[in-house]
This record gives sequence, C-alpha cells and structure tokens, in this order.
Amino acid sequence: MIIRANLFMSWAFTLALCGAFFAAAMALSTALRGGRSIAHWSFAAGMAILAVESLCAGLACDALDPDSVIHWETLSLGANSLLAGVWLLFSLTYGRGNYREFLDKWRLLLYGAFLVPVALYLGFRSRLLLPIAQADGRWLLHVGAAGLALNLLFLLCAILVLMNLEGTFRSSVGTTRWRIKFMILGLGVLFAVRAYTSSQLLLFRAVDLSLHEIDSAALIAACLLILRSLLRTAHFDVSVYPSQTILYSSFTIILAGVYLIIVGVLAKSVAFFGGNASFELKAFLVLVSLVLLCVLLLSDRFRLYTKRFVSRHFQRPMYDYRTVWRTFTEGTARRVEQSDLCSSVAKLVSEVFHALSVSIWLIDEKKEMLTFVASTSMSYEQGASLNLSVAETEAIVNALSQRDEPVDIDSAKEAWADALRRSHPDEFSRGGNRVCVPLMAGGELLGIIILGDRVAGAAFSLQDFDLLKSAAHQAAASLLNVRLSQQLSQAKQLEAFQAMSAFFVHDLKNTASTLSLMLKNLPVHYQDPRFREDALRGISKTVTHINDIISRLTVLRHDLAIQPVDCDLNQLIADTLKGQEHIPGIELEKRLENLPKVRLDPGQIQKVLMNLILNAREAMPAGGKVLIRTNQNNGWAVLSVVDTGCGMTPEFLKRSLFRPFSTTKKTGIGIGMFHCKMIVESHHGRIEVESELGKGSAVRVLLPITRKQPAAHET
Repeated sequence: MIIRANLFMSWAFTLALCGAFFAAAMALSTALRGGRSIAHWSFAAGMAILAVESLCAGLACDALDPDSVIHWETLSLGANSLLAGVWLLFSLTYGRGNYREFLDKWRLLLYGAFLVPVALYLGFRSRLLLPIAQADGRWLLHVGAAGLALNLLFLLCAILVLMNLEGTFRSSVGTTRWRIKFMILGLGVLFAVRAYTSSQLLLFRAVDLSLHEIDSAALIAACLLILRSLLRTAHFDVSVYPSQTILYSSFTIILAGVYLIIVGVLAKSVAFFGGNASFELKAFLVLVSLVLLCVLLLSDRFRLYTKRFVSRHFQRPMYDYRTVWRTFTEGTARRVEQSDLCSSVAKLVSEVFHALSVSIWLIDEKKEMLTFVASTSMSYEQGASLNLSVAETEAIVNALSQRDEPVDIDSAKEAWADALRRSHPDEFSRGGNRVCVPLMAGGELLGIIILGDRVAGAAFSLQDFDLLKSAAHQAAASLLNVRLSQQLSQAKQLEAFQAMSAFFVHDLKNTASTLSLMLKNLPVHYQDPRFREDALRGISKTVTHINDIISRLTVLRHDLAIQPVDCDLNQLIADTLKGQEHIPGIELEKRLENLPKVRLDPGQIQKVLMNLILNAREAMPAGGKVLIRTNQNNGWAVLSVVDTGCGMTPEFLKRSLFRPFSTTKKTGIGIGMFHCKMIVESHHGRIEVESELGKGSAVRVLLPITRKQPAAHET
C-alpha cells in the first residue's frame, strides 16, 4: 500500500466519503420503502456494506502513520468479506419471477459466498496484511496469502454477479428491459471496476492507494445510475423468467476471460522489459473499453441506429429476412401451449421491430370476448383489468375481419380504434403511433397484436408493415395449429376417459350384482346372527362405495349442464361448511369479504368447494389448517382454499393435476380436480393452483362478476 502526499490523501478521502454518503443514502432510502422482497433487503444491505467499506478505505488513505493504515485497511477488508454473499443473493433474486428456482440451484454456492470469506477474515485477520516497509521513500503495504485468497473469492463472486445480472437483462424485453437497464448498468460498472482493482491486487500482491479513488468513483457513478433506474420504476417489483441455460452462454464470462488474459499478458510483458509505470493506466483503459463496448451492445437505440446506418449507406434492406424468419420459426416451433406461444411471439416481435410494448389479445370461440394473453409491458393482472366489453369486441372483430393489413390505431377515428387504444396504454409520450396487426388464419380472425412505444419514437415504414404482416400470418398459423392440436388431444383424452369410465361402470355393476345375490341368500341364513351382522356390514359398505364411484364417473360421461342464478357466494360457502367446523385435527378458518352477487349454479359450486376441502383434509393426515377466503379482484369473485398439507411437485401441477385418473392419493381415482375444472370453466371462470412440496397448496377459483354469464341452456 503506497502513502502519498497530503493533497492526494485529502482528495482520496473526500472522494471515498462522497461514495460512502451516496451508498448510505441509497441503503437508507431503500430500507424505508414499502417493498419487503429478498432483492429489496439484500440491495439495502449491500449498499450499507459498501458505504462502510468506502469510509474505511477513505480513512486509510487519510491516515498519517502505518498502524492506522493497517487498522483501517483491515476493517475495509472485513466489510469486503460480506459483500460477495449479499450481492450474489441480490443478483439471483432481482427482477426474477422464478428466483426460488435459482436460489435452490445455487444454494451451496450461496452459502459458500456468505461463509467462506467471513471465515477467512475472522480466522486470519492478523495475517491479511503484512507489516509496512519503506522503499525508495514510499510506504508499501503487502498482502498476505489469506488476503490474496479473500480477494480471489471476491473477484470470482463479482464475475458471478455480473453473469446473473446479464442473464436477467437478456431475458427481459420491452418496457421491462427499459425499467431495469440502468440498475443493471450501475451494478455492472461497480462490479467491473471492483474486478479490475481485485485483479491488480492479485497480480502485484500490493495495491496503490489510488485504486481506492477508482472504487469510490465507480461507487458514485453506480449510485447515480441506480437512482435513475429507481426514478423510472419506483420499486423492485419487476419480474422476468430467465432460463437456467442462459448462464452457460454468458457474455460476461467471455469479457472477463478476455480482460484477465490481456492484463496477464501485459503484466508479463512489463516484468520482462523491466517495468512500466503506466501499466495500471493501460489495464484500466482495457477495462473501460470493454465496459463501453458492453454498454453499446446492450443499447436498443444504438442497435436501431446501427441497423439504419447500414441500410442507408450500404444499400441493403433494413431487415435480414432470412435471419428474421429463421429466428421467428425457431422461437415458435416448439410452443405447444397457447400462452407460451403468445409470450414467445410478443418477445420476438418486440426484438425485431424495436417496440418496447407489445401485447397479444385472442378472441374466444364464440367471438364474444377479446382476452388478454401476453405482453412485454403489462402483467396478467393489468391486462385482465383492461378487458373489453362484448359490444366493443364485436365492433373490433367486424372491422378487422375485413382487412389483412396493419392498422395505425392512433390515426384511426373509429370507436373500435379508441377501444384498442384504451386496451394498450402507451408508456412514453414520444414512443410513436401504436399499430394493430390482425392475426388471420384460414380467413378467420383469431386475435390481434398491438405494438407501441417504439425505440426513439420511430415511425413504422412500409417495409416494417410488410414484415409485420408476414410475422402475423406465421403467428396465426402457429396459433391455429396449437388450437387444433389441443382439440385433438382433448378428444383423445375424452375418448380414453369414456373407455375407462365404461370399464369401471361395467366392473362395478358386476360387483353390485354379486352383492345383490348375497342379499338374496341372506334370508336362508337370516337366523345366524353372525352371518347377518357381517353380511349387512359388508353389503352396506361396498354398495355405498360402488355407488359413489359410479355416480362420479357417470356425471362426467355426459355434458355438464348448469342452471345459474344470482347467488351470495359467501352465504353459499357458509351453508356448505355447516357441520365441517369441528373435524378432529383440522383447524378451519374463514375470511369472507363482502362480494356482490354472482351468477352461478349453487349445487355445482358446492361440489367444487366440497372437493377442494376434501383434498385439503386428505393432504393433512397428521392435522393442519385450512383457510377459506373470498375477495374481489379486477371483476372476479375469488374463492381460495389454502392448506398446510403435503403439497404437490411442480411437475405434477403442470402436467397431471387436471387430467383424469392422475392422482397422488393412494385411494383416489383422479377425477375430482378434472370435474372441478369442468364446472368452473362452464361458468366462464378459471382455477389457479400454487403448491410447494412439504408446505401446502393454495387453490383459487375465479368466477366473473361483470362479464356475460352463461344462460341456463349453456353447457
């Protein structure tokens, strides 16, 4: 460690103090905000630790005697030992809707990032920094083996943090990417600079105090960039769903490897030719160049301007149609679920046309409802709250069924265009006009794509419209294939179910016939009390069981007819639960909020509720708690049944829960949830299920309040 003139000390201390102030202010303001997520608290903790480290480094720069330098530098290393785990935790949870998957996969590495650096610091604190010596009129503070190990661990964790932040950014699209960009850039600059200073320490086993100036400047710059990000979004609640495999193709690893190789070659060259006083400057310029290159490559505006420059000055089309078509085909070919396909199409359209907000709406089979499916800028709840009325949907279908071209809905004056504008709010006042593209397949309108908030507010050209039209045709064809595949799959499932149902009914009827013969023979041995008692008990139990299975299977073999009436859902629940409050070992809790009357079939909804309660009880053989709750949310009446039972695996939830004859129960036959889904969907509602193995399940039944309800003859 080199101690320089007092003027340098004052400047370094001032810069470090400013960095500590900015980081502490960021930590305090974040801690006082309303969020309570893991990312929220890990960010606040990380900024607080950075503030402490920067303050200790500044005091080391301003110290006048060697003992003080060692004291403050040792405290700075102590704060540094806490940084790796906290920021690695933040990078795994920030902006990720599926962060629990990453925490589970990275848990061992995360434990190591928290424990190993702290153990090194506490176990070898006196040997982190070697005694100060004087050489050529300068004081030098060398770093011991434990200090080198501590810095190596921090360097590796810094690279992992950058990898995770890159993965989050690459998985985001549209306005979501716009919201998190400056948070990612700020932390990217901070940890890239920290990787540089750590690499210098590892190369020379001694660090010039001027490196603290670089760390402080990077901390201030990072705080300013993060502040801009928070002013954009005002919260941490941004959710993307990165793939686990994206980390294996991380651009961060390539950049880090290139940088460390270049710095290593420079260091060897300097040592071979007798030293170079400007080596640190050269290494830092290499780092800055790589960081600036990364920033430019991540800029949507830069990529758009580059594409236009090439198109204008090199006489080539704005789009490489073969590349776009291959990307579009590969991105949609393996999507077998309608929601997955639409999400993929929205992301691809956003990337190809540089439109930050892209949403997709699909028309139901009766051409009565235009339903929100996917968006790059709105969550499902936000989109569902913008659902259009039946009259508006009819006007949109009539208008767009007659045209096959993209429509500028901001220029259109018709009422249906106003409804589309309302269903797709724009984020930026200078984002250009919004465009609606019909999804036509086989002469039928399946839905629409709406684009808005284009980068730099660029207007759509004829070339854009031609490619949009082609992309919409491809998406509509894929969507039609998915629907037909689903119908075929459902028909096969129903056929198999009917065959299985017939088998059960036939077998059980034979069993019932055998029992009937026993009843006929009963008068012969009626005088034998033991035979009479055993026979009656066995007959009663078996017949009850058989008739129960027959009734459950038979009801699913026929079309489900409902008879809806205006009903108080809370009162229906209260009536259903009579006699269920005192089940041994089960605590039953009700939280029923005021609801408007809902049009439903009371008998069918009672079956749903009883089946959900029965499932909850059977999931808790050792006892537990069942919570039954109602509330109103965005035009839906929500009935929730939450238990503390054994839970279900994600694989069973995704693939088997609503399929007939798929069950986790030893004595079940797997038709209860299938039947519940049929009943709820016949009410134009839906069922949502969340479950975690070993912790319980939550089932929500959503019934529409304001939407058009099924008539009595509907099935």
